[in-house]
Amino acid sequence: MSRPLLTARIATLRQQRIDQQRLRVRRTVLRRDGMRCEVQAGDGGATRWLLDFCGNDYLGLARHYTVSGALQDEAARSGAGGVASHLVCGHHAAHVALELAVADWLQAPAALLLGSGYLANLAVVQALLGEGDVCVQDRLNHASLIDGARLAGCALRRYPHADPEGALRQLRAAPEGAALLASDGVFSMDGDIAPLRALALIARAQRATLYIDEAHATGVLGEEGRGSVAAAGLDHGAVPLRLVTLGKALGGYGALVVGEADLVRHLAETARPYIYTTALPPALAAASLAAVQRARRDELAARAAGGTGGPLPRRRAPARAAAARLRHPDPAAALRRRRARAGAGAGAGGAGPLGRRDPSANRAGRPRAPAYHPVGRTHEAQLRTLLDALARVHDRLAGATARPGTDI
Repeated sequence: MSRPLLTARIATLRQQRIDQQRLRVRRTVLRRDGMRCEVQAGDGGATRWLLDFCGNDYLGLARHYTVSGALQDEAARSGAGGVASHLVCGHHAAHVALELAVADWLQAPAALLLGSGYLANLAVVQALLGEGDVCVQDRLNHASLIDGARLAGCALRRYPHADPEGALRQLRAAPEGAALLASDGVFSMDGDIAPLRALALIARAQRATLYIDEAHATGVLGEEGRGSVAAAGLDHGAVPLRLVTLGKALGGYGALVVGEADLVRHLAETARPYIYTTALPPALAAASLAAVQRARRDELAARAAGGTGGPLPRRRAPARAAAARLRHPDPAAALRRRRARAGAGAGAGGAGPLGRRDPSANRAGRPRAPAYHPVGRTHEAQLRTLLDALARVHDRLAGATARPGTDI
């Protein structure tokens, strides 16, 4: 029998990753203190304190006392688990309250709570499309959107990044069957925003449904932090469905699909990632509800004080510009850069910045430095620490003399 053993195959693949210097390892976070975290390298390796610029807690809500307090209170009432799937007996009042609050926040008719952003994207594409249909996507979309199209059995067509004309060509090339035009709203690794108004016009002209993944835009862009769709001046009529994750700016876990009531109801009745899994614990839903309320309250307070809607939009550009300087076409070089950045140490207590090569970087070898960082509560001195370290690593890799700190 010539059937290969899986154990032999994975050993070969792992050796290939080692030879290409693309082996990834997990680092354990032992504890957090604001923007600082104590990290242990590898299995039982040395520990050090680092500034965390690679997480998704953009607004600092993950450890906010109102959010953690809501989680504790609801856990005391309803327990630690979700008990059952939503369509059996797991649909809790806390889930309903969160869905209603998010729909109201985003000014959409309905919302559906799912276990994660990855599951939500699988659910949308799989429940709406099938054989004979087409899903047209930006080439740099998140992996979950791509996987959703593959699981749905539809045709997957990808267009050049942020190219509306490319999206139009792909839709025109597949005139038969239903069509879903899907894009990230904010591309977290490049820091740019999808041309949503152009995509909305194309979707309407081609009778396609536009679906936007707002994972990195919710809480950050638009009035009251409603995301890139709101920032583009669009509503649920132009964008019938969008994804809102709870694990980024809102500091929790889970995701919601928000949009037209008929589409959301169809997902609740047919989407396999929603039906065949245990519901999120009500305590997590309560925590996310508190985070939504806090995010809206902070946004309104900032506007009332004459601000621009919160600190993150004002401080995103310097971090994005510094990250752009370090893009490199060689994946191995990107990983070496990551190790050098962690060792570039600066700031109080010798803490250096902690960065990442995101798993969503494509297989063609285009690693992308994350352009969105959890700087919503960061002091400018910590931003300067990051920019100084990026500049030193850039100069070290280029063989140049290290230059003094970069001002923001």
